[in-house]
Amino acid sequence: MHKKIWVSLVLASILVVGITWATVKQQPTNVITVGSVTSDADIWRHLAQSKQAKQLHLKIQVKEFTDGQALNVATAQGQVDVNAFQSYGYFDAFNKASKVGKLANLGTTYLEPMGIYSSHYHALKDLPDGATIAIAKDLADEARGLKLLADNGLIILAPGFGALDGLEKVTSNPKHFKFQEIDDTTGGRVVKDPKIAAVLMSNSISQASGLNVLKDALAYEHVNSHTKANINILATAEKQSHNSTYRKLLTLYHDKTSQAYIAAKYHGTKTEVNKPISYFKGEH
Repeated sequence: MHKKIWVSLVLASILVVGITWATVKQQPTNVITVGSVTSDADIWRHLAQSKQAKQLHLKIQVKEFTDGQALNVATAQGQVDVNAFQSYGYFDAFNKASKVGKLANLGTTYLEPMGIYSSHYHALKDLPDGATIAIAKDLADEARGLKLLADNGLIILAPGFGALDGLEKVTSNPKHFKFQEIDDTTGGRVVKDPKIAAVLMSNSISQASGLNVLKDALAYEHVNSHTKANINILATAEKQSHNSTYRKLLTLYHDKTSQAYIAAKYHGTKTEVNKPISYFKGEH
């Protein structure tokens, strides 16, 4: 073969390969990375393999985290496309404090009710004067627990009580309850302690302890104006707030088949919430 022709063919081949690789690199994968934790990660792994996901042309890869703050940072920086783990209150607090980027709320998923549990009393009215109530020392769960007690008339909180406020904002405690701050993961054990009258537990902790918030709690959260901050949402980086493909994840989550699976798997304790984003602004 003539040397010039051979060189031309080699150069042409290199050019074609280069163009091919450039094309491959530029092609979007169309895979949505959903970052999540614990039971939410399990849910999204199931939904990713569902017939409904295929019908919506959704390709989902689940990346599990153990730390919510780290997951929010990864989402804000674009290392994770969408995250599914947090309440609106947690999301709002992150955005107010974040120096690495803001998140956008894509829409609502569920309320996982916090409950008040007791092994020694059958009703809130039976809790004696001066009784000890165990509450998570985690700020978000502590605030949530105090709001639940206040909603049931046991204490009064300062006006403007926020999602990360704590015991210092209790302005009235007519039954002189004593509060013992605990690691929330120990709630299932602490509730059996004869010195503890009641324990505030998140749903994930109570479920791990063999309790069902709808049946075993003396009182629990409901979807209303007082629990808006506790409703879980899907979040993405602010620049992706109008991404229509990401919003299909909400369609998948609220599909009746998806909801039937979630209800059966978690015994109805993840209360579906399908509200517009404007709900958090008091418009609905």
